[in-house]
Amino acid sequence: MTTYLIRNAQILGGAPRDIHIVDGVFAAIGEDLDVRADIDIDAHGLVALPGLVDLHTHLREPGREDAETVLTGTRAAAMGGYTAVHAMANTFPVADSAGVVEQVWRLGRESGYCDVQPVGAVTVGLEGKQLAELGAMHDSAAGVRVFSDDGKCVDDAVIMRRALEYVKAFDGVVAQHAQEPRLTAGAQMNEGLVSGELGLGGWPAVAEESIIARDVLLAAHVGSRVHICHLSTAGSVEIVRWAKAKGWDVTAEVTPHHLLLTDELVRSYDPVYKVNPPLRTAADVEALREALADGTIDAVATDHAPHPAEDKDCEWAVAAMGMVGLETALSVVQQTMVDTGLLNWEGVADRMSHRPARIGRLAGHGRPVSVGEPANLVLFDPAYRGVVNPDTFATRSRNSPYKGMDLPGRVHATFLRGEATVLAGELVER
Repeated sequence: MTTYLIRNAQILGGAPRDIHIVDGVFAAIGEDLDVRADIDIDAHGLVALPGLVDLHTHLREPGREDAETVLTGTRAAAMGGYTAVHAMANTFPVADSAGVVEQVWRLGRESGYCDVQPVGAVTVGLEGKQLAELGAMHDSAAGVRVFSDDGKCVDDAVIMRRALEYVKAFDGVVAQHAQEPRLTAGAQMNEGLVSGELGLGGWPAVAEESIIARDVLLAAHVGSRVHICHLSTAGSVEIVRWAKAKGWDVTAEVTPHHLLLTDELVRSYDPVYKVNPPLRTAADVEALREALADGTIDAVATDHAPHPAEDKDCEWAVAAMGMVGLETALSVVQQTMVDTGLLNWEGVADRMSHRPARIGRLAGHGRPVSVGEPANLVLFDPAYRGVVNPDTFATRSRNSPYKGMDLPGRVHATFLRGEATVLAGELVER
């Protein structure tokens, strides 16, 4: 394997240190290391973080390779500093069997750009009627530990309870897309002042909050783990905070776009801002930032949702919901959390690497940048500023809400078990 000497990197934003990578692990860390290496990298001014872990990525393969493939999605992940992603189950066919999750897992291994951990569907076909093969997916080569019908809510309380009971047997977790469907029928955006003025169907906060309240109670009742996907309202924060205060095994994630963008953007009628759950109010954004800072929200998860141009370049009412986010996530977190003083770089590592890996029970990831640990690493330049241009993205799709926006920071290098996937801001051919 190639050996690397990374000089003067600021580990978690601390004092400059040299990092020696040999045979896929951190072999030495210190000042002015006198060691041999195949490649020498000057990391002056760069922050070194453990490789990022995304709990919520849509890779679309199999079935929608026009939007994304495992290869293009993992290349995008590497460009964003990720060394592992959890691939959601809403593919065609749905990842509700051992065969499909193993296919996705093997495609990830073949790509070489990051580890792909498939997420298994909770119910057959995401239809919410019958439990999927949870045990078989866990026992497969993919070793599935996270299950979600994301894109749809497991709205039947009995089925949700059974899923929580089932995954408890192997320390799995159900990741819930919290959306009461009867409260969101025909909804197009957040229910509030802006939806009223625009005349668009409103998506009330209570549609999310009522499901979260039910599910934390169910998880406590059966003694299982529940994870809340893309939490988006101030009320949801309070429910999760209350559940954690009770000592219940509840975790939650927030997306970068819900940390930065508000429903005021919908006034443009640009479908790039159409997403599920919808962009909320400025008050919600503030509550989400504070909750991420104090640890009520455990993780930042991208909900990377690529779509082909024809599904977004159309009228608002018929446009698909979702945004790409892997390649801009760390920049958005810097702007909303680090530059505002809400988190330091150690906190970013916790919310974007350590905790996501722990929630997903993903061995080998989310580990500290320490001697003997797997060399999963990202070097990030926080001083960089640039205008977001989706045409330069590695993802196959271009539906970024940050197009034309000036954002800080850029990934300089990413290492997966000691092998560079990105160097000097460019993909390394694998």
